[in-house]
Amino acid sequence: MFEKSTWIRLPRNVVVGHGVRSSVVEVVDDLHLQGRPLLVTSPTPRQVAAEPVAADFEAAGIDPAIVTIESATFDSVETVIETAEAEEVSYLIGVGGGKAIDIAKMASDHLEMGFLSVPTAASHDGVISNRGSVPDGDTRHSVAAEPPLAVVADTEILAEAPWELTTAGCADIISNYTAVMDWRLANRLKNVEYSEYAAALSEMTAEILVDNADLIRPGLEESAWVVTKALMSSGVAMSIADSSRPASGAEHLFSHQLDRIAPGEALHGHQVGVGSIMTAYLHGGERGIWRDIRDALASIDAPTTAAELDIDDETVIEALTTCHEIRDRYTILGDGMDEQAAREVATKTGVIN
Repeated sequence: MFEKSTWIRLPRNVVVGHGVRSSVVEVVDDLHLQGRPLLVTSPTPRQVAAEPVAADFEAAGIDPAIVTIESATFDSVETVIETAEAEEVSYLIGVGGGKAIDIAKMASDHLEMGFLSVPTAASHDGVISNRGSVPDGDTRHSVAAEPPLAVVADTEILAEAPWELTTAGCADIISNYTAVMDWRLANRLKNVEYSEYAAALSEMTAEILVDNADLIRPGLEESAWVVTKALMSSGVAMSIADSSRPASGAEHLFSHQLDRIAPGEALHGHQVGVGSIMTAYLHGGERGIWRDIRDALASIDAPTTAAELDIDDETVIEALTTCHEIRDRYTILGDGMDEQAAREVATKTGVIN
């Protein structure tokens, strides 16, 4: 017997394709949003997409406000909230990568306003999910929020984004394999709530990229299309589960710990990709899928070793042996690895020499 009702909040419109950046005003009309928008962006995306979107609103007789944020922090969230209140806007539009969209998402949730997601890089599954991620001192917070009312993803813009951002997005999606493994393990051992539907959708997105890794190439709009669809599906899986579990397990704990120990050395997606190689090995040993994950990452030019992350071997070991302390989330790491075990898995998978 079902004892619990479930509310699944998803975007009402998802528009993906060539040149759809110019459709933002039309999407807003379709949503029946009234009043002024506040465009939340960062420096490069402002030039690439936010100012053209603002010009489209002006041509339609609407006066948009724009706020540019430099970093993903709670101070930035507060800046956006203050700007929204001062400018008397009615809804927010996040234009940029994960940074701008997460900040817009969290600010809109606080303001109880709707927001739209207009990604300029396929680097982050947060473009559609109901989670925001913001660093705070030595830790990182994953914050629940409302998903966007709509997503407008222009594959022409996404294909022109720096290649490393696209490969980071790919690696983030491929790591769904180990996130779901950890989720199932936590369900079996700790009775953590689990959704077969969300897990299957999350795994499918990883399979799409692993099976098509040889087709993901720089500058190809078709590649941007494949990656964007996978990011959308991953975000939807999190919204269905009402948790980041479908896309965040031990590999994300490893990445968050690297952010504390070696901040700014590598992109989040690249770090979780390398973490996924090692945690897949822990789940399956020599016969597991860790080689498939490693080969897919290598095929799309994503890092597979500490050296390619520009992180030294000892930092990897430190992160692997301490990352279980970051949050109360049961994973394959349990209550932690000792140094010898961590060094063995990192060496056997080729992450360190």
